[in-house]
Amino acid sequence: MERLIERQRVVVAMSGGVDSSVAAALLKEQGHEVIGVTLQIWQESTSETKGAGCCSLGAVEDARRVATKIGIPHYVLNYREQFHEKVIAPFIESYRQGRTPNPCINCNRYIKFDALMEKALSLGAKYLATGHYARVFTDSETGRHVLARAGDAEKDQTYALYATKQSELEHMTMPLGDLPSKDETRAIARKYGLSVANKPDSQEICFVQGGNYTDFLAKSAPETIAPGQIVDSSGKVRGQHDGIAFYTVGQRKRINVGSLVPLYVLQVDGANNTVVVGSDEDLLASGCRVEDLNWVSIAPPPVGIPVDCLVKIRYNMQASAAQVTRSADGTAVVEFESSLRAVTPGQAAVFYGTGDWSDRVLGGGTISEAI
Repeated sequence: MERLIERQRVVVAMSGGVDSSVAAALLKEQGHEVIGVTLQIWQESTSETKGAGCCSLGAVEDARRVATKIGIPHYVLNYREQFHEKVIAPFIESYRQGRTPNPCINCNRYIKFDALMEKALSLGAKYLATGHYARVFTDSETGRHVLARAGDAEKDQTYALYATKQSELEHMTMPLGDLPSKDETRAIARKYGLSVANKPDSQEICFVQGGNYTDFLAKSAPETIAPGQIVDSSGKVRGQHDGIAFYTVGQRKRINVGSLVPLYVLQVDGANNTVVVGSDEDLLASGCRVEDLNWVSIAPPPVGIPVDCLVKIRYNMQASAAQVTRSADGTAVVEFESSLRAVTPGQAAVFYGTGDWSDRVLGGGTISEAI
């Protein structure tokens, strides 16, 4: 279960959505001294900032209204430069390399649980709270702080939180972690009379207007939408593509090469501006290599010793049985018990425990290549 905290000063990261709003309201009801903060991350080039997306001007207004309703102070903090450096720039570079990034992971890692945590502690807060669906507690036997799946499996967000460090988990609380469903969250919001009770979830990348990331890349990295060759695994040219930004591993659309059998993207080669295609069977991989590792609920395992785990290679998938083996160079090799489809460089591989620990995040990293 989510850790129970004594009455403390708690900073709540308020995105303007129903989840973080309910987190703030619950903590206030529990008697904590709650301070609401919203991050200003929108960029100067953004022409419309009043949308409903996370951290837009509209979201700031929603967060401020909620803070007033529940009776807590609310502040807006300018994190625009940090957000560009740690989230937007790596997002662009990943597409240049032919990878498919998950910017929410870097936002959680470097902005919410790094820069904002530092700010919260400087304000004398004991904890930083968010509206994520996950649980944080301390294992009395190992002494480690644990990141675990939420009570609502459908809303669980641990996949995007694997990069959180022990020093940050020590000061984290996620009040929604034990709630049984999102319907319960909305019911609580209605009980408190919060204006965001029925606000839809934000599904788009917050810094990309209208959700059209290719238009964003056309301005930021025009080389990613430059035409190039579609080739098969033997190197034979099969046709032309519209730009590597339009393609990701496992994709079938936009492969207009007149093939008699369905073809899928096997690889996006940013260095050579090519898209490699093949059959659906060619998409199956026996494992993957992972870099930029972070170990969460366990200490880094010994080099060369396989660890049984369950692995997720994308957000919306069932975890699959695997073994992860740490290498001396700081990377790891993940071997799947059964082959998985469309292992995508740039996405995260997140390791969960087995048996009684199946709800715990052991660690994770960025997929560098399929095996």
